[in-house]
Amino acid sequence: MLAWSLPLQAPDVRNRLLMALPVESFERMRSLFELVDLEVGKRIVTANEPISHVYFPESGLISVILNVGGRGVLDTLVVGREGMVCTALVLGVESTPHDVRVRAPGSALRIGAGALHHLLGQSPLLHEILMRYVQVTMIWTGQAALALRRNKLEERLALWLLQATDRLDENELAMTHETLALILGTHRPGITAALRNLEREDAIATSRGRITLIDRAKIVAAAGESYGTAEAEYRRLIGPFA
Repeated sequence: MLAWSLPLQAPDVRNRLLMALPVESFERMRSLFELVDLEVGKRIVTANEPISHVYFPESGLISVILNVGGRGVLDTLVVGREGMVCTALVLGVESTPHDVRVRAPGSALRIGAGALHHLLGQSPLLHEILMRYVQVTMIWTGQAALALRRNKLEERLALWLLQATDRLDENELAMTHETLALILGTHRPGITAALRNLEREDAIATSRGRITLIDRAKIVAAAGESYGTAEAEYRRLIGPFA
């Protein structure tokens, strides 16, 4: 559902990737944007089908999802107002093997795939900054793979909680155990046990459908080396992250 049917007119944006663009590059895009609602569960990109639009979230959370054959799905990247989906178009690719779904409600600035492709050809600076974001997403994906390789669910959960709250700019998440299990590609009892461990350490507090981060330093320690590298690279290559 569109929040507005007209192109974006307001001068302010919250998406940090767009905020990092030179004024000239953003002004070329402004009239081509439309502001759309992000509804939980909505699939905005379908695997192996042509990508029709690119989304720059202003709020909320979006997941890039890998279908692991007949073994279920796994979220490989979480995107908020620091980024965009899908980066495949920046690389000149018209489709992706990943689904993209909304995990937390919000809004996004949406631009047609053809329009973005045209702008990328016109503006080397726009292309450079979006390619820098592609570089950072590769590191984020690597961080998630590192946590998965170690097979420590608590580490993977801590990583996701940090990434989610970074993008939402708040310390509280409305998220059920079932949804977290789906995101992390595991079973609900494992999520419950991992949350209890973090709660015993006074790192988080949980209530029905809500998780509050109490001691961020403890959650960073639980995530280990899987958190921090991409965030630092984002700041170095693009700008402020949170």
